Amino acid sequence: MARKPATKQIPHLSVREFYQRHGDDLKMRLVSSDVGFERLIREPTINRPGLALSGFFTYFALHRVQVIGKAERSYLKHLSEQNCAKRFADLCRRHIPCIVVSRGDELPDELVRIAGDAGISIFQTKMITMNYINAATVRLEWDFAPTATEHGCMVDVMGVGILIRGESGTGKSETVLALLRRGASLVADDVVRIRNIESRELIGTSPELGRSHMEVRGLGIIDVAALFGVGTFRTEKRLDLVVTLRHADDMNDVDRLGLDRKSYGLLGLKVPHVELPVAPGRDMAQLIEVAALDTKLKSLGHDTAVEFNKKLLKKMKDQRKSLV
Repeated sequence: MARKPATKQIPHLSVREFYQRHGDDLKMRLVSSDVGFERLIREPTINRPGLALSGFFTYFALHRVQVIGKAERSYLKHLSEQNCAKRFADLCRRHIPCIVVSRGDELPDELVRIAGDAGISIFQTKMITMNYINAATVRLEWDFAPTATEHGCMVDVMGVGILIRGESGTGKSETVLALLRRGASLVADDVVRIRNIESRELIGTSPELGRSHMEVRGLGIIDVAALFGVGTFRTEKRLDLVVTLRHADDMNDVDRLGLDRKSYGLLGLKVPHVELPVAPGRDMAQLIEVAALDTKLKSLGHDTAVEFNKKLLKKMKDQRKSLV
């Protein structure tokens, strides 16, 4: 039997991990000490602490990265030095993860010292405030997204992301090789990491060490990008279809019309699921290509099996009427 997917959800991310993973992309640089690098980000969104700096802390999102933009800096400048330091110190007492100052501006040295004494690191970014918030939120949502690990191969066939599952010996690797020769792209082999993005779509990736590589029984590990070209490899792809290869002897009942739609549950979402019997002489790669095209048609509202069934029922109805 195929292994059940192992699921995992990241409940938090340290400031160190956030900076190491996304600092370059978000144009961040550390302007204070790394005293707060072990603090935890517990929510995958960004907060602007304007109300908190004014003294209103009801519903304050203290578990988020705090971004000080032009509006917050202007407000602090209009305060007296003593009042500014007090308001900023009140913010730092709330156990926030870190502070990011946008537009390349800097905070006064006194405020940097207050943050350091409170064990909070301050970063600077050249990005405009809203651009930074949008970019950082996307990356945090990816980091915090629930994940599952599936045993199988994932390929991109004509724009359709397909997870190919099956017991050992059903020919998954051979089928994937045939698909690559037909123009498909490899996403992951053996271990497929699936992420649920905002409960709307599933994204499949490969562990970094095994990217662009696959294991073929009798040949060992091969580099797909080197053998077939860089166009035959993708780092990630949305999952649109799950195909399970099964020995023909294990499939006594086969839906010959395709009216019995099946789905495969992953991380709370359902993905269309097709079971294909494996037997000598069957071109599994071609069958999976057809399944990909059929998935595309269904996404456009064209279901061949349903339409054929409607025509068949209408034909039978017309024949009964002609006999009356």
